[in-house]
Amino acid sequence: MRLGKYLAHAGVASRRGAEEIVRAGRVTVAGQVVTDPARDVSGDVAVDGRPVGAEDRVVYAVHKPPGVVSTAADPQGRPTVVELVRDPRRLYPIGRLDAGTTGLILLTNDGELANLLLHPRYEVPRTYVATVADPPVRDRALRALREGVQLEDGWTAPARVRRLAPDRLELTLREGRNRQVRRMGEAVGHRVLALRRTAFGPLTLEGLPPGNHRRLTGEEVEALRRG
Repeated sequence: MRLGKYLAHAGVASRRGAEEIVRAGRVTVAGQVVTDPARDVSGDVAVDGRPVGAEDRVVYAVHKPPGVVSTAADPQGRPTVVELVRDPRRLYPIGRLDAGTTGLILLTNDGELANLLLHPRYEVPRTYVATVADPPVRDRALRALREGVQLEDGWTAPARVRRLAPDRLELTLREGRNRQVRRMGEAVGHRVLALRRTAFGPLTLEGLPPGNHRRLTGEEVEALRRG
């Protein structure tokens, strides 16, 4: 197995993060520093002098409350989603929700799965419910969101949009740009006041109160892989 993949499977970091750790000269194989993440290895690997062994891969669904950041650690001392799950493995979030956004986020030590779910090619759907300013949201705005709106980083892909109330929308996106739903709302004249992710691929928040988590079953993980 290639070194970068080995470290990702061991829960050290995502595949990309593992490759950066290797290139930084922090990894040894059989006592020798290795800086090529493509090097084939089978064991006797250490990061910063600490042995690394393969561990069981896990995925957790977490209902993120407001004010919690979607990182493994925060230099400002804010609570993180990783702190919501008591697991000795080194977990990290699959993608991010900004601090004010609530709802479903996944934590894992499986770098390969994380890369799969985040890669634009796979277009994993994510569903959000947004409460917006200046209601009602009229048909013209809905059409624009469904067809794609122009943001500073380009046109958005068409979204599935449903009006739940005069000031509330359900949006399903298949791309994951930074603060995308909030920026799309501003683009059609309706600033997002509150945002919650309700689904990630086939997974939903059903039965998961804010601040709680549950480990996904093998069947659920396979369903994620299949998209």
